[in-house]
This record gives sequence, structure tokens and C-alpha cells, in this order.
Amino acid sequence: MQARLDGQTKLLLLVYGLFACANAFSGTFVNVFLWKVRPDYALIGWFALLQQLSLGAAFVLGGKWVKEHNKMNYLRLGIILAVAFYTLVLILGKGAIDWIWLLGIILGLAMGAFWLSFNVVYFEVTEANNRDIFNGWVGLIGSGSTMIAPWLSGLLIGRFADQGYNYMFMASIVIFSIGVVLSFWLKKRPPGRAYQWNIPLKLWLRKASLWHPTFFALAAQGLRDGAFGFLIGLLVFVATSNEVKLGNYTLWTSIVGLISFYIVGRFMTWRYRSVGMLAGTIAMALSVIPLFVKVHYVTFLLFGIGMALTSPLFVIPMTSTTFDLMAENDEAVNQRVELTVLRELGLFVGRSLSILAFIGLVSISTKAEVIVIFLAIIGCMPIISAWLMRKLVQRKAPTPTTS
Repeated sequence: MQARLDGQTKLLLLVYGLFACANAFSGTFVNVFLWKVRPDYALIGWFALLQQLSLGAAFVLGGKWVKEHNKMNYLRLGIILAVAFYTLVLILGKGAIDWIWLLGIILGLAMGAFWLSFNVVYFEVTEANNRDIFNGWVGLIGSGSTMIAPWLSGLLIGRFADQGYNYMFMASIVIFSIGVVLSFWLKKRPPGRAYQWNIPLKLWLRKASLWHPTFFALAAQGLRDGAFGFLIGLLVFVATSNEVKLGNYTLWTSIVGLISFYIVGRFMTWRYRSVGMLAGTIAMALSVIPLFVKVHYVTFLLFGIGMALTSPLFVIPMTSTTFDLMAENDEAVNQRVELTVLRELGLFVGRSLSILAFIGLVSISTKAEVIVIFLAIIGCMPIISAWLMRKLVQRKAPTPTTS
């Protein structure tokens, strides 16, 4: 029988699509908006760090609620907090820079609440025969949102100048709000067993556990993602002082990324995961070379396209392997909330250290060449991930469970 997505699964995809679109519409330009008020690398770094700390807290503290109570309410809370964040930014305007600590906490809690709930619910509303289809749609919707929304935002700001930011934030608020309303048609999921607080720590400390090397591999991945996640878009704007060019940058890199993800996802088999992963991480590290020639829009574009072209070789096997571990056996399936928390904690540790290192660096020097060297160093961190995961990624995926 051909695998199909039922009504609830399609509705979850729609809610996800609205969340991804609203986030992509404004998320790329929030740091630029703050930078134009106060051009301070360290301040933007603290804003990013507060998001990570709050996101980590939302995962750790929210795990019990998501497993034992109504996880749909937690998902809905994430979207509502995102609405609150952009509403506050819209109301405060340039004064938002003075409330950056509160805003960072709210945005981090919003992202943490939504993604913890979504990652758990998607396992519950899909089955073994349609989970790949669902993941494919998630990838397509996410890539499409990242491709189109920032580009439109750049055009909007280019046309209306600073007023364009207000229109952009209002658009995100409306889209998020539609997502909140539609989420009420998602059925309440049955609660699971009691949440076990010690599972993440126990699996991390147990050297015989497959999650022991995976945790450190995720942390190494986070070392790259932490600073890259907020810094690249900001640096493109600093180099160009042009939001339209930043929107075009996200458009072209996302197009390349979408094509590359499709090709790698279509043709990479588990036999070639390890070699492909190592090759991809080395190529990702080499992508920063154009920035050593000159920090310019064109070299940033070459860097971004290189990253988009090669990162799927790393991201796809890394993500697939960690989620395979969550379906390793019935015990793992029953502990998927705790394992989702453990996965996020690994990324959280790496991201937080990366951002702290950046804050320390820019307190000493903000020269472009110094920041490029920093990007080159943290850009090599996924090589460590590939090495730690080299045996795990070669394992065949377990037979998927239906719950």
C-alpha cells in the first residue's frame, strides 16, 4: 500500500510551515535591526547566548511536561511566545536594544518550546511507512521558507527603508498567529510514562552507550553552529550595508542548499555515510578560504554557496544517525523525549561555548581578519563530529517503530 499522510499529519506540516515561514521572514534581519541601533558585536553575541540558554532551559524543564501532559499546549506556547517577541520588538522599536536581555530569553523559550514539542509529536503522528515522506516535506518547506522569506524581507526593507522592518515584523506576527489558531485543530496526544530526569545524564556518562560519542559529536557540531547561526548574516550586512543584498545572499545559498540536499538525500546510501561525512566536513572547512582573500559580498557569496553545497554531506547522515538511535529499540522509543533533550543538550553545549568564545574574541579585537580566522577555526569543528560518528553512521538504521 502506498504511504500517505493523514489529516492530522498534514495539519502538523501546515503549522510547521507557518512557523518556519514567519521565523524566516524576520529571523534573518533581527540582528541587523539591533546592529543598526547599536553596532556592537559583543551585544549581539550576548543576545544569541541568551537565546541558547533559554532554549536549553525550555528543553530540559519542558521535557517532563511534554512527556506527561499536553504536548500540544507546549507547542502552542512556543508559537505564542514568538508572537510576543516580535510584538515587543515592534512596540519598542529602536528601544528594543535596551531590552535585549528579556527579548533574548523570550525568543529562546519560544524556539525551545516549539521544537521540543514538534520533534516529539512528529514521531507520534507518523508511522514507519510515511515518516520519510513527512521528513521530506519538512525539508522542502523549511528550505522553501529560508529561500523566499528573507529575500522578500530584503526587498521590503529596500523599498520602505526602516518602515520596512515594521512591515516585516507585522507579517511575522500575523503568520505566527494563524499558526496558533490552526494548532487548536491538532488533537491532544496521549501522555507517556513518567519523565526520567536522569536518563540524559546517565547515557552521556556511560562510555559503553552509543550516546556517549554522539553527545560529543553534537557538541562539536554546535561549536560551529553557535556562532555561524547569528554571525554570517550579520557579517554580510556589515560588509554591504544593504538588506537587499543580504536577502539575495540567503536566496542564492538556499537554492544551492536545496538542490544539494535533494541530491545527497537521494543518492547517499548508508554504506557511504562515513566517507561522505568526512569529505563534507573537510569541504565545509575549506569554504572559508575566499574570505581570507577579501571580506566582500562576492567572497561571502562564494563562502555561502560552498557551505550550502557541501554541508548536506555532513548534516544528513549526522541527523539521520541521531534519530535512528531514538528508534534503536522499544526502550529508546519510550525514552524519545529524554533522548531529544539529550540531543539538544549536546548541541546547546557546543553552541554556547562557541558564542562565549566569540564574545571574548570581539572584546579584544573586531578586525575583519580576526573574525575570519575565528570562522575558520570553528568551521573545522564538524570534522571532529565526523570522526566521532564514523562507526555509528555506518550502521544500518533500525526497523522503524510506529509510535
